[in-house]
Amino acid sequence: MDFGLPTGELVWLLVTMLAGGAAMGIFSGLLGIGGGGIMVPILYEIFSAIGVDEAIRMHLCIGTSLAIILPTSLRSFLSHKAKGVVDMDIIRSMALPVVSGVVIGVVVARYSNYTILTAIWAGAATAMSLKLFFGRASWRLGNKVPGNPGRAIYGLFIGTISTLMSIGGGAFITMMMTLYGRPIHQAVGTSSGFGPMIAIPGVLGLIWAGWGVSGLPPGSLGFVSLLSAAIIIPVSVFTAPLGVRMAHGISRRKLEIVFATFLALIALRFFWTLM
Repeated sequence: MDFGLPTGELVWLLVTMLAGGAAMGIFSGLLGIGGGGIMVPILYEIFSAIGVDEAIRMHLCIGTSLAIILPTSLRSFLSHKAKGVVDMDIIRSMALPVVSGVVIGVVVARYSNYTILTAIWAGAATAMSLKLFFGRASWRLGNKVPGNPGRAIYGLFIGTISTLMSIGGGAFITMMMTLYGRPIHQAVGTSSGFGPMIAIPGVLGLIWAGWGVSGLPPGSLGFVSLLSAAIIIPVSVFTAPLGVRMAHGISRRKLEIVFATFLALIALRFFWTLM
């Protein structure tokens, strides 16, 4: 499709999408995250380059990223489940609150402007980065994951903020489980199961939210760029199992620092655009 860019720039955008998809798949399997923390900033730069209006750019990034993380997070979840490290009781008990939070997140996104969405993303990315930088495996809040109503309230929060950030909620689930003494591999495996339950209603909601909006790039359905998703999804699905294997074989702490640095730099970049 013609985006009005020289061939060289289009090739560069394609390479960027493929590299971003590969990185997203690896981090999804490695850390149990959906990968939106990687894809949103990459898509933001891509949509900026092809001239998408700033007023809808962040909305499009969020919707497209959710569409991309759906198959990736599902592949990651199935890989972890095959290794026997998924706590299905936690997934079942938090499913309804998380999906309810997604609905709230979609409504907030629908009626929020560029500044609000960018500020939410940058602020949450900063908090996640600080947790990754300074968090310690020895931190504990207890020896048993709390039940309801605390678990339901936390699930509602996860669904809402994860939709607005276009992430699979894995970072929040992993943090909860490790703070209550669960093994890190079980926490990562279980957290991967929340990606699909956030992505499915999130994608449908953002298609609805962007239906009929003008200025969307070719190949879009509401606030979801199907063309971008079609390019990125195969690569991310292919690399997700690699991340799972890495999670069981190398230093997780070093990779947490790399991801935390990435989030911090992107948060600074988004804060800069708001100034």
